[in-house]
Amino acid sequence: MKKHSFVTLISAICLVILLSACGNNVGNGGTNTQPSASPEASAAAEQNGAANNGQQGEAAPKFPRTIKAANGDITIAEQPKKVAVVHWGYGDSLLLFNLESVGIALPFTEAQSVLHSESYKPYVDKVKELEIVGENTTVHMEGLLAYGPDLIIAGSSVNGEIAEQLEKIATTVVIDEAVTDVWSNWQALVTEFGHILGQEEVAEKYIADYNAKVQEAKEKLADVKGSVAFLQVRDNAVWLQGANYLKPYYEGMGLQAPEGDAQGEGAELSLEGLVALNPDHLFLGYFNYEDKSLSALTDEWEKSEVWSQLKAVQNKQVYAINGQLALGYGPIGNIYGVNAVLEALE
Repeated sequence: MKKHSFVTLISAICLVILLSACGNNVGNGGTNTQPSASPEASAAAEQNGAANNGQQGEAAPKFPRTIKAANGDITIAEQPKKVAVVHWGYGDSLLLFNLESVGIALPFTEAQSVLHSESYKPYVDKVKELEIVGENTTVHMEGLLAYGPDLIIAGSSVNGEIAEQLEKIATTVVIDEAVTDVWSNWQALVTEFGHILGQEEVAEKYIADYNAKVQEAKEKLADVKGSVAFLQVRDNAVWLQGANYLKPYYEGMGLQAPEGDAQGEGAELSLEGLVALNPDHLFLGYFNYEDKSLSALTDEWEKSEVWSQLKAVQNKQVYAINGQLALGYGPIGNIYGVNAVLEALE
């Protein structure tokens, strides 16, 4: 009897253990998992999951965004609809982007500007409202105020003296011209504009297309022989454009600069200085290209016997281009220049 009772007790204990293990497996889906969360935690998790599912596939909102600028961390609350650039060298960078209303400051008067040129036409035509808020490098503060921008983009050097006034009109982003290298690296400036405007993809596409065009031009001009000089032609002065400044043409397209001390940074040039340079190919970047009523100093040079002795003149390798565009600081002018140089030398 004692032996039978002991066996019965052991069997009962084993049965209890077995039933307990089966119960845990059923509750845990047959896996060895952690204990179930509390009802409150489960409800919170469900709410979070629903919120995440609702956002799945949607792009994160682009605004508000904070820009690190020369005048501090600037928060742009909403997508700007009316944007003004008061730096006279930033205009064509702005026109690349998808904006219905823009205000632009110009390096010259509107009549002398390239806004009405064929190169600018596609960009100007897509803008519904374009206001001139400055001419001859001077910002018209009353005109800017009347335009009523949502956002102002300025330069740390060019607009430094009026920065506080600009900030009273609208949210103002001041770009450090030295850090961004606006005078010789428009790609960095366009990238910054894309970040400010929440249109990074526009900047990336334009830069990629431009770089592809430069590479194509370089391959087509690989057999060009001799030196190539670019002159900025004004009414009372001629300036040699240095290789350090015209990197898209020299480094980008593989052209050879003339020898000489001035060729790096460029310098004002006389006819005698041009004879000493004596390039094989000569590009005359006229600033009266759009308005022939203005004079050009080289018109007088071309009447001299000295001019006729230049290699480029004798070999018919002198080319006229729009100096405001090809020798300017911005992307629209630069792509015009690449195409013009390619057409001339190909």
